[in-house]
Amino acid sequence: MRRILVKGAGVAGLTVAHELAARGASVTVAEIRSQIGGNASWLAGGMLAPWCERESAEEAVVTLGKTSADWWERTLPGLVTRAGTLVVAHARDAFELARFAARTRAYESVNEETIAALEPDLAGRFRQGLFFVGEAHLDPRRALEALAGELRAMGVVFLFEAGEAALSGFDQVIDCTGIARTDDDLRGVRGEMLLLHTCEVSLARPVRLLHPRHPIYIVPRADHHFMVGATMIESDHDGPITARSLMELLNAAYAVHPAFGEAEIVETGVGVRPAYPDNLPRVMRRKDGTITVNGLYRHGFLLSPAMADQAASLLFNSSANLESDNEADRQRRSA
Repeated sequence: MRRILVKGAGVAGLTVAHELAARGASVTVAEIRSQIGGNASWLAGGMLAPWCERESAEEAVVTLGKTSADWWERTLPGLVTRAGTLVVAHARDAFELARFAARTRAYESVNEETIAALEPDLAGRFRQGLFFVGEAHLDPRRALEALAGELRAMGVVFLFEAGEAALSGFDQVIDCTGIARTDDDLRGVRGEMLLLHTCEVSLARPVRLLHPRHPIYIVPRADHHFMVGATMIESDHDGPITARSLMELLNAAYAVHPAFGEAEIVETGVGVRPAYPDNLPRVMRRKDGTITVNGLYRHGFLLSPAMADQAASLLFNSSANLESDNEADRQRRSA
């Protein structure tokens, strides 16, 4: 049995560990933190929304991500909510809605009455929208903790705050450490988020508000909590949220529903997401034999199942010929 070390316990590392363990490998996951959480995955929106993401991403994101909801539901039954995504814009920003529609597919155009039927608390607030019925979402924190529990049940060993001496003696190393990995091609993209609480609003699904300067998404969580995100700033600075971003996110949330103006700010967070120049992920084998899974950008939960499968194929199936290529690259070249 091959002994494999997976570095990093974010969503990439945990999904890779699951694919390897499911194929019979002896897997150890090493994490520099003291427990699951605290990384960019912990602060994610958890939207499994490949068709919405096509608005600003390559077709490869749809190809690689369209089965992710199935993977998560199969792996962690009951944690995926399949309620679609609602995209809205105020009348003055109708052009933004038309632009979004032109760059995406697999949606239904909805009017004011349909929006009210989907989300009663938004009744009368938006005249037009797009409903992506096939999309889904999950709570990243519940998913990460549940996946770690599933891995332990499969025999995966976790090493927290482990020194280098404990990381030797493995047949293969797979590096899933994200922005922590030194790679000249990687850059950091800072994302800031809020967690709000208000009993005055109920949402059944993620709602994306389009705006020419400050588009946001609001993702419902348990007990009337709402994750509001997310900025995209070309920076690897992981300091606290800025006053400007805080005001922009709050103003945009208020524009979705005025009750968010009275919501409690439960948490603010900043995550630095690793991205390659084309914003597509890569699975690669380095000269020293280490396999890397990185560059998931803003698509961690959406693309990690597909990238984990590629990493497992690279390790176990030499005929896959993935050493210098991956599906994302092929999709990009054929687009």
